Order: sequence, then C-alpha cells, then structure tokens
Amino acid sequence: MTTHFRKFGVIGGGAWGTAIAQMLTREGQDVLIWCLEPDVAEAINTRHENTVFLPGVALKPALRATNSLADLHEMDALFSVAPAQHTRTTLRALKDHIRPGTPVVLCSKGIELATGEFMTDVLKDELPEAVPAVMSGPSFAIDVAKGLPTAVTFAIDNEKLGTELIAAISTPTFRPYLAPDLLGAEIGGSVKNVLAIAC
Repeated sequence: MTTHFRKFGVIGGGAWGTAIAQMLTREGQDVLIWCLEPDVAEAINTRHENTVFLPGVALKPALRATNSLADLHEMDALFSVAPAQHTRTTLRALKDHIRPGTPVVLCSKGIELATGEFMTDVLKDELPEAVPAVMSGPSFAIDVAKGLPTAVTFAIDNEKLGTELIAAISTPTFRPYLAPDLLGAEIGGSVKNVLAIAC
C-alpha cells in the first residue's frame, strides 16, 4: 500500500521512544527524535547509541536527534512517548510546532494524576487540531530496538488514516493491529501496567 507518511517525529528520548525511532529508521523512514536531555541527543547523533536509557544497542546512523521541538514542524506524524505525567507540558510546548491534522500516536500508558484524564484527553486539551491515535501492547523496548517479533494494538477512529499509518510503520517483526477503540486501548494499557507491578 502506498502511503504519504515518510517523516516521523518521536517525542521522548527514553528507552521506548528510542526503540520506536530505531524501528522506524531501520525500515528506511526519515526519523527525528526529540530528547529532553542534551547529552542523550548528542550521544544519539555522534555515537549512535542512547547511552543513558538504552545502552548497548547500536542505533542506525540515519536516526537524528534534537533538543528543539520546533524541528518537528515538518513531520508527517508524531509519536508521543513522553512519560504520562509529563505529556501535558510536552504537548503544550509543541503547540506552535505542529501542523493541523497531524496524527499524534500516544505511546505512554497511564492516567494523569492531577486530572484523572487519559492521554487522549490530554492531547485534545492541548492540541485539539491533532488526530489522536493510541499504540499499546505487550511490548519491550529492547525487543523492538533489536528487531525481535512484537505485536501491538494501533487504535484510531479513522480507519483509512489508520490503515495508511500502519502500512508505513509495519515491519516483518513489528505488527500493529488496527482497532477503533482508543479508550479501550488506553484502559488496557493502564491496567496492564498495574497488574505487571502487582505480579
């Protein structure tokens, strides 16, 4: 399937954000990852390794990192991988650097403690012209970064757009499955984390 999604921005330079960026870059996409920490961005750009959050994993040289959210302005789609309790402030800072109608794929599991809102609610509050999607599932950053088989749910209420996005990000070892239920995906991801901690 042909797709116009070629440029992807990843917001968050932790282990999961780096793994997603690596997976997309491995498949030939143009990927820019935003890192809060300058030393993380520098290590990705110069050493091709996230020495702080994903040490020991060789990153593709084509993967680029930045400390400026303004650099994400031209991206076709964004993956928000900032921690749940910092998602609101990060998205608010992105407000002047995102085009209307840009898909924002929320990859952080959890509920905002201060408001009780899910991440889709936070996105609608801060970036109402963005198109929300949720990517969630039983996945590990190290597996995705190394190209090991992984399956996730990709929830979006626009089937055509979702199908096109999935076509752009799917790989032989990374399989997103389309679903229309964003809230269900968020609840499942949040409850899974609670159970994982309890067990």
